[in-house]
Amino acid sequence: MLPNKGNAADADNRLERELAGLKAEYERLRDDKVRTEQDLTHLTHQLAELEARAQADYGTSDPEALRQLLAQKREENARLVTEYRQHIAGVRQDLEAVEREFAGESS
Repeated sequence: MLPNKGNAADADNRLERELAGLKAEYERLRDDKVRTEQDLTHLTHQLAELEARAQADYGTSDPEALRQLLAQKREENARLVTEYRQHIAGVRQDLEAVEREFAGESS
């Protein structure tokens, strides 16, 4: 009968260890759930703030409308940079012309 008692005790020990492991996993999962709920609340609040800010700054909080607005602004910036580059090139040419003229007068 001793082997039976030993097997039963081993089975009890295995069950106790498994139960302890399951309890620990449950606690970890519960903590993860609480953290996830807190994260969701925080992110929902942050999204609402960003949508309100976008609405105030750009007149919309729709992501597609904001993408289109961004594309327009990028095109406008590229155009302005091109115009400024051309302006600088013109100023440089005028300066070089003045320098040539001045060099011609001083010789």
